[in-house]
Amino acid sequence: MGADARLKELDITLPAPATPVANYVGAVRVGNLLFLSGHGPIRTDGKPSTQGKLGRDLTVEQGYAAAREVGLSLLATTRATLGSLDRVKRVVKVLGMVRSAEGFGDQPKVINGFSDLMVQVFGEAIGKHARSAVGMAELPMGIPVEIEMVLEVE
Repeated sequence: MGADARLKELDITLPAPATPVANYVGAVRVGNLLFLSGHGPIRTDGKPSTQGKLGRDLTVEQGYAAAREVGLSLLATTRATLGSLDRVKRVVKVLGMVRSAEGFGDQPKVINGFSDLMVQVFGEAIGKHARSAVGMAELPMGIPVEIEMVLEVE
């Protein structure tokens, strides 16, 4: 089953693709690689759906939900760029940035919200990826999570 059919099976509707908030593009294709710019939990009106620091304002569970939301946004940009998620051959590398309070060390658990979604949508063979999950003092607009990824595509 392809990724687009899997989204329907999971009853997941992707949001409108994110509009860059500065001087960059959402995705750049080089050969068989698609590099996706960092995405955050930003609504279509350009405002964050979630703000705060993990370990101070938000729980790991809230951060997990925000990372999953960012995953949906990245999938929307991917589909808009490629025409279909079925053209993704592999989720290669992910960088997950978590706005963290001092002493917070559960960044990997937060970014699992994204990683778990990729495996649900693409399956283990395509969706499981290399990853970094790091803490940041601040992120744009006070968002709690920003994620970028690299895909192998047809």
